[in-house]
Amino acid sequence: MFAVIKTGGRQYRVVPNDVLEIGKIAGDVGTIVQLGEVLVLGGDTPVLGTPTVAGASVAAEVLQHKRGAKVIAFKKRRRKNSRRKRGYRDELTVLRITEILADNAKPTVGPRPKKEKVAAPADGEDAAPKAAKKKAPAKAPAAKKAPAKKAAAKA
Repeated sequence: MFAVIKTGGRQYRVVPNDVLEIGKIAGDVGTIVQLGEVLVLGGDTPVLGTPTVAGASVAAEVLQHKRGAKVIAFKKRRRKNSRRKRGYRDELTVLRITEILADNAKPTVGPRPKKEKVAAPADGEDAAPKAAKKKAPAKAPAAKKAPAKKAAAKA
C-alpha cells in the first residue's frame, strides 16, 4: 500500500519504512506525528481524494531535525560596481513512515527504541590492550651558524 501526501507545498509518494526529508514540522525527535493531507491511497483499489481522502492519514516517526545545504544567490551587474550576496539554509525534518492509516484510525506502532551501545567487556581477557601514547621528543634548538668572513672568501 502507498500514499501520496502533501506537506510544505510539496507532494511525496510514501510507503511504510520510507525515510524522507521534508520542510521542518513541529515534533520532538522520537515522537510519532500524523500527516493528514493524503491525496491518494494506493493499493488494490486506489482511492483518489477530492482534494484529499477523507479520514486518511500517514503516521511517521521524527528521526532528526537538521539544516540543508547552503544555497547562495550572488548577483553582479558588470561595470557598475554592484554586487549582492545572499544565502540561506533550509530547516529540514527527517521522517520514517511507520503506517498508512484509513478511516480515522489511530497509529498503532510507537516510536522505535534506540539502539544501545555495546559496552566493552570489563575483563582484560577479551579486550586487546591499548598501547600507551608516546610523546614526541622535544626538538633541540637550531645551532646558529657563525658569520662567514667575507675577506677570506674574496682571497
